[in-house]
Amino acid sequence: MKYGLKVEAPQVAGQERIFTPEALEFILGLEKKFGAQRRALLTERVSRQAELNKTGTLDFLPETAGIRAANWSVRPVPDDLQDRRVEITGPPDRKMVINALNSGANVFMADFEDSNTPTWANLINGQINLLDANMRTIHFSDPASGKEYKLKDKPAVLMVRPRGFHMEEKHLILEGQPLSASFFDFGLYLFHNAKTLLDNDTGPYFYLPKLESYHEANLWSDVISHAEDTLRLSRGTVRVTVLIETITAAFQMDEILSALREHITGLNCGRWDYIFNFIKRFSNHKQYIMPDRGDVTMTSHFLRSYSLNLIKTCHRRKAHAMGGMAAQIPIRNDEKANKIALEKVASDKKREAEDGHDGTWVAHPGLVDVARAIFDRNMPEVNQVTKLRNDISVTAKDLLAVPTGAITEEGIRKNINIGILYLRAWLSGNGCVPLYNQMEDAATAEISRAQLWQWRHHKAMTIDGHVIDDAFMMDMMNQEMMQLVGEYGRDKYLHDAALLFRDMVMAPKLDEFLTTKAYDLVLKYEKG
Repeated sequence: MKYGLKVEAPQVAGQERIFTPEALEFILGLEKKFGAQRRALLTERVSRQAELNKTGTLDFLPETAGIRAANWSVRPVPDDLQDRRVEITGPPDRKMVINALNSGANVFMADFEDSNTPTWANLINGQINLLDANMRTIHFSDPASGKEYKLKDKPAVLMVRPRGFHMEEKHLILEGQPLSASFFDFGLYLFHNAKTLLDNDTGPYFYLPKLESYHEANLWSDVISHAEDTLRLSRGTVRVTVLIETITAAFQMDEILSALREHITGLNCGRWDYIFNFIKRFSNHKQYIMPDRGDVTMTSHFLRSYSLNLIKTCHRRKAHAMGGMAAQIPIRNDEKANKIALEKVASDKKREAEDGHDGTWVAHPGLVDVARAIFDRNMPEVNQVTKLRNDISVTAKDLLAVPTGAITEEGIRKNINIGILYLRAWLSGNGCVPLYNQMEDAATAEISRAQLWQWRHHKAMTIDGHVIDDAFMMDMMNQEMMQLVGEYGRDKYLHDAALLFRDMVMAPKLDEFLTTKAYDLVLKYEKG
């Protein structure tokens, strides 16, 4: 038990390159200094939820009005992050890393969070893959096709998304407490890659997920500054973009930018997590019932208001305002369906570019050219930070406007299917899976779960007049599960996914996250 640490992890080939004594000391230093603060902030989330359960509303914070009113800006953005018109995301799988860096996108966000199952093998191999990518030595031989993959001369700029503050790294126990998954992912990548990145005229760049308050942004700022000091990096070497994917953060965008102003380059519209969080935070209140997921689009008033206000806020502070992910992917075997899917992507990106976003996300290399063409046409400069959008005025009422639409039996069944099938893939080690011609990750599966829970809990009614009570929901879930067993067979992942998903949908209280409970099953599988 070195350093008072208990390691409960399987051996992974090559892990000695990543899990070195020096790297371990570094991440343990982060945990010892900041672990208690992280846990305290999670307790604040519980208190905040209790308050929302009572009030059912939010507003901009009166105590931070001075920050919103003052004139200030963030540290200037590094040269290689000035143009971020197309960013591609995906898990740090070796083949994915190479293909994404070669995709023609400006940025690749390697994701340890929503599209990655946190098995020990995935975490360690992901860090190895990124280390090799930064050293320009990464290659991959596909055993199935015999095809060789290697980096092009000018790959995309690499960014990394560590797991959120709510996740714990249970393979490592320090004095009886699991390490923060955020500190683990962030610390290992920074420790091993900072020097190489600076030698390559770039830097250690991160996406920070699921922040719920400027207090959490303050903690990240302290963590980053401490890490820079420990590694003798100058202030501002580490640069971050924060995903605004919680409803409380949407009311604190100025405050988050201010808290991280030495390190932040922009904010991003994390739309799928945002929808999930909106449902979750107002889960006790019937007036916030959402229609079918397909009706909750970025043209819905509450989402469009959030997107426009993000642009206005960022550009006032000379920060980038990044657009979100269109879930559609190319459909190879159906020309008509593929045309419709690409038109949806193009329409989404056109709206973002015309509104003033400085770039956007895609989930598939086949969509890079589609997004780039639209931003090239609408954004001839490297970004649109000078587009201030002073014409926009967003109120609390705008951000809390629930979209209209119907709840259908088809929508219920689709949510059940997506939730179970995604969770099946996640439990088997794959956190990013195409389903029904869309790329699903943890955020989209969470919408499915939260909607089903919300509809059942409040006994919502379908457009056909069926009350969605416990009996109706169980009947729907049993029917869909029988169909899935017929299609996929009875494997342990499908069995466990169905049981876990059913239990969470039928729970008396909406659980905070699907992946925290699923993680315990992954640890169980690893132990055999």
